[in-house]
Amino acid sequence: MMPEILYFVIMIVTFILCAMWWKQPIGISLIISSIVGALVAGEGIPIRHLVEGTFAYLDPILIIATALIYMEALRRSGALGSISTLIITKMYSKPFWLIILITLFVMFPGMITGLSTATVLTTGALVAPALILLGIPRVTVAAMIAMTAIYGMIAPPINVPAMIIGGGVDMPYIGFDIPLLFATMPLAFGVNLALGYKYIRNVNIEKIKPKLADNLFPKYGWMLYAPLFLVVILLLGVRVFPEIFPNLGVPLIFMIGSIVTLLTGEKSNYFKLSHAGIKDALPVLGILIGIGMFIQIMTLNGVRGMLVIGSLSMPSFWQYLSMGIMIPLFGAVSAYGSASVLGVPFLLSFLGQNEIIVCAALSLLTGLGDLMPPTALAGIFAAQVVGEKNYFKVLKVTLIPAVATALWALTMIYFANDLGKLL
Repeated sequence: MMPEILYFVIMIVTFILCAMWWKQPIGISLIISSIVGALVAGEGIPIRHLVEGTFAYLDPILIIATALIYMEALRRSGALGSISTLIITKMYSKPFWLIILITLFVMFPGMITGLSTATVLTTGALVAPALILLGIPRVTVAAMIAMTAIYGMIAPPINVPAMIIGGGVDMPYIGFDIPLLFATMPLAFGVNLALGYKYIRNVNIEKIKPKLADNLFPKYGWMLYAPLFLVVILLLGVRVFPEIFPNLGVPLIFMIGSIVTLLTGEKSNYFKLSHAGIKDALPVLGILIGIGMFIQIMTLNGVRGMLVIGSLSMPSFWQYLSMGIMIPLFGAVSAYGSASVLGVPFLLSFLGQNEIIVCAALSLLTGLGDLMPPTALAGIFAAQVVGEKNYFKVLKVTLIPAVATALWALTMIYFANDLGKLL
């Protein structure tokens, strides 16, 4: 047996034991398994490589930390609650457009943070009670929120798995917006319409209104939404009009947006909301640090090279089957880990295809990992938001949408060159 296979098995087993038996956080489990991987390969404890791995995903770490501060600021200002109330009270008699707008609203935090959990715990938590009152079954609401959170995490402008996969082959995160919209928006709208449209009939809006968040728009006017408009303009402006808009960097844009909320809505303590945002971000930041170390040690002991060679030498049929099954399943460890460990080798095996389309599709497959037990971050949090104790009831409802999502991603990879010309 190749020693690299043994190293890989030991690292994975160490991770599983730490995360599931010892009940350590995912990030700490990844760090411990990285150290074990170096020790069994005879490298000792390579401090330099561990430090390099810590900073491997510094850009996504800064984006996630500042984005969650921004989302917390928006929530406390009342902007998010007001938007959700406005959508439901104005569109309750038009089920099709209600679901379309709710889908976009729920996706928004994931689109700017690259996190499914940020979506579930902010906009997902805001709309869940209203969707239940509109007549959609509790488990179906949880499934809709979980799937929408995953699509939001993959949609542009921020897609951390695509950044990780691209970073593994030195491909800049440029030109992904339209391919990622194609990868996510048809699925998001189609899945939510299929799951929820049939239940919204004869809504008594007067019974629902008392359960909705306060609409602060009459009190503050359009200024309430100024931080939203500002961030969207700054994020898109540098892409559409680079000669006019300065490239401030995504973390700085989020910090500016969060500071502006102090002037536009309900007043709050900026230091307290920053603390809350960073506290929410810490588990994910720990995962990214652990993944960086994990990948660095896999490179050091030869495991990463073994995976790349194995992916390149695999017959075409088995490549597609492996991608459709292994990437989501490995995402049970972490969608980001799946992007690094499996996404990069599979992207290298399709270098003859349009790399941006392939990378976008692979990131969609990694997102499905947030449905996979035991971690199942999107699914378990969505179940908690609606008060459903048995997550497997939610998983059952998401099974068909998840399979459809995997098939959509694999189809994108198969027709990557044609899609590249089209998009």
